[in-house]
Amino acid sequence: MQIQEAIKHLKENSKKRGFPQTVDLIINLKNINLKDPANKINKEFVLPHGRGKDISVCVIGEKEEINKAVLEELVKDKKRAKKLIDNNDFFICEAPLMPIVGKTIGRFLGPRGKMPKPIPPNADKTKFIELAKKSIRIRVKDSPVIHTIVGVENMTDEELKDNIEFVINGVRAALPKGRAQMKNVLLKLTMSKPVEIETK
Repeated sequence: MQIQEAIKHLKENSKKRGFPQTVDLIINLKNINLKDPANKINKEFVLPHGRGKDISVCVIGEKEEINKAVLEELVKDKKRAKKLIDNNDFFICEAPLMPIVGKTIGRFLGPRGKMPKPIPPNADKTKFIELAKKSIRIRVKDSPVIHTIVGVENMTDEELKDNIEFVINGVRAALPKGRAQMKNVLLKLTMSKPVEIETK
């Protein structure tokens, strides 16, 4: 199916739920040696039309709720540290505090792909928060599968198509051999069966 055809099919043939379902993109990879660090992908993509749903962004900074003193407390309280990480989708951090983040909660953030994006200390945080809210992170670590949100079902077909194409093109560019390493591409809603889409 073409992308727009797949979006229409999913919207028309999926059972209506009591919440807006996410639209998920699944890219299965092939002929990629994940033991080679060069083949591992860890990239952030700012979706053209955002995620379609609000996400939580945690700001780490000297004058913020999460500051140096709080980070040092979190080292002693693993439960609180994990709760903070679970409750936030993205983290941004004033650059001078990044080494402290690494020493304190980095061991919890790293495996979940949530290491903060560094920002200048005096930067306008609002701009970075808005960008983070439109972002997704693609990680290929141990399994040759990418599974990411590209929007929600109540976004327009055109918005979803733009987001989907943007991610597919970004993944293709990140792969050493491009399209040749993409086995297939699937699209699904949260509670629906996936449908395969054609890519060039």
